[in-house]
Amino acid sequence: MSWDSFSGDQVAAMTQGPSFFADPGERECPACGATSLRAYFQAPANARRPTLVSYVWCRSCRKFVGTRAKHPEGLVFSDPLAALPLAEQRELERSLVGFLDHLDRLWDDGVLPQTFAA
Repeated sequence: MSWDSFSGDQVAAMTQGPSFFADPGERECPACGATSLRAYFQAPANARRPTLVSYVWCRSCRKFVGTRAKHPEGLVFSDPLAALPLAEQRELERSLVGFLDHLDRLWDDGVLPQTFAA
């Protein structure tokens, strides 16, 4: 099953309310209304500047958005993928469908959501 992108209005709706850092659990999807909107964040070790990559997706309607932003200073978080060898991380990220499916399994297994501290 393929994935589709959230619309600009749907992405804007995700920025309302508490951030995923303050409340990392699932929330209501702006596209389908199901409480199955999930997020995953990573800080690429090889980035030139402090970078935060985010993936937000809905398990129910299979829409997603990915973004890159400046890593907020002092933000520390758990990353279950950071323990994987770099080659294995790259292999996972090569296919968006496979990557998001892997993240869903981590949620289902209780490994995600991540924990955050300032």
